[in-house]
This record gives sequence, C-alpha cells and structure tokens, in this order.
Amino acid sequence: MNNDWQVNGLPLPGPLIRLLNSGRWRHPGDRALRQLIPWLDDPLDFMTTIDELRLHNRLIAQLDAGTMQFFQIRRGGAGQPIAMPWLDLDQAVFIAECRYAGDDIAVALDYRTSPIDPRVLATDTATLAQQHLSWRQVTPTLSQFIDALHLH
Repeated sequence: MNNDWQVNGLPLPGPLIRLLNSGRWRHPGDRALRQLIPWLDDPLDFMTTIDELRLHNRLIAQLDAGTMQFFQIRRGGAGQPIAMPWLDLDQAVFIAECRYAGDDIAVALDYRTSPIDPRVLATDTATLAQQHLSWRQVTPTLSQFIDALHLH
C-alpha cells in the first residue's frame, strides 16, 4: 500500500486525496460549516495538506489519559471495539480543528463504518456539563460531507 496518503496508518479516502491534490480541500466558510454542523458554536479550520493532517493527528495521538478522557477518545484497535459517543483514535483521522486554542472542537473521519468512505463526526460541546465532550455524526460518509459543503 502507498504510504504517501496515509495518516495514523489509515489510507485517506480517494475523494479527500483528490481534493487535497487539486487544492479544493479548503474551508468552505464559517456560515456553511455552521449550517452543516449547527451544534458547533466556534469556528473551525481545515487541515489542507497531507503534512498538516499528519502533524495535527500525531499531536492528538500524544494526548495524556486525562485529556483523552475529557474528549472521549480511546485507543481500541480491532480487539476492543469502541462505541459512540466515544472516538476510537486507532480508527480516526482528524480533518478540522478549533480555530482558537481552548475551543475544544474538532471534526474527524471515523473509519469504524467504512475504510473507503468513513463517516464524519464532530465534537458535541453540549455534553460539557458532564465534564467531557462527546462525538456526534455530521454525515454518514465523507462523500456526503463533501457534497454538503460543495467542495467538488
């Protein structure tokens, strides 16, 4: 397998690779994102290069146990499936993150549903009263996410 388009050991989906190569994987505007993900109050930034994706995902993989608990992230792998509203870090690639440090929001591809066209999840800050965030589905597939934001 070609490692050129892998992040966290996971192959990036074809549509994302094509958008990255063509420069069309870019932020669609705060208004468009808010329409698609209305529960996110704070702005996001897209990771627009393979290097940026790898760097930010590598940094997330280095979070300490307490921070991972707060963000409802676990490392499960194939032997220990992790169920929603948790995110399985071994089966995820972060594609967007908070614009401002401390906003604690992100968007990730969730490969638990499909390695070819993974679902898209975003953090849900409504659960902060419970001392943690949770993950919520934005679209059932990356293809639907791309279509909804008119990125093609």
